[in-house]
Amino acid sequence: MGAIRQLLSNDLEKLLIESRAAILQEWFTLVVETYPSETARFLKSQKDPFANPVGRAVRNGVEDLFDELLRGLNREHAGALLDPMIRIRAIQNFTPSEAIGFIFFLKTVIRKIIGKKILERNLSQEFYAFESKVDDLGLIAFDIYMKCREKIYEIKANEFRNRHYSAFRRAGLISEVPDDPALK
Repeated sequence: MGAIRQLLSNDLEKLLIESRAAILQEWFTLVVETYPSETARFLKSQKDPFANPVGRAVRNGVEDLFDELLRGLNREHAGALLDPMIRIRAIQNFTPSEAIGFIFFLKTVIRKIIGKKILERNLSQEFYAFESKVDDLGLIAFDIYMKCREKIYEIKANEFRNRHYSAFRRAGLISEVPDDPALK
């Protein structure tokens, strides 16, 4: 956190750092609430990272992503931070918008927690610039989500092909064709 403080110079970023704990807690809560109620309760209450790897990934993810946004948003680094969270959501029963929508919750959380101060201190332009970084983060998340889904479909297609090929072979419906130069 100290390194982030040294990198920041504008008033909005200072305000975001001062409100960091409240913003992160609210963002974490909103992300967890995208899960079914039983799961959300577990993710919020279970503190053991080994018993609750998804909760740990979400908590660490929102913290790291917030700090990355404050540093300026390096696309490669942000992608590496997003990857664990998006992989989890890609294999769960989320639509694409639900899988990455949690990114945009951050804008709502910031408006709720420090929106009044942003207006009072005339920081709207800085906040719009920050929101643009959040939007960029959403696009990065979407790219990661699509790569994960493509990989899942590829694995399913390979499993389907292999299972049916094996079944046909066992049934004697497929035989190996010898290499015959005349067939080429």
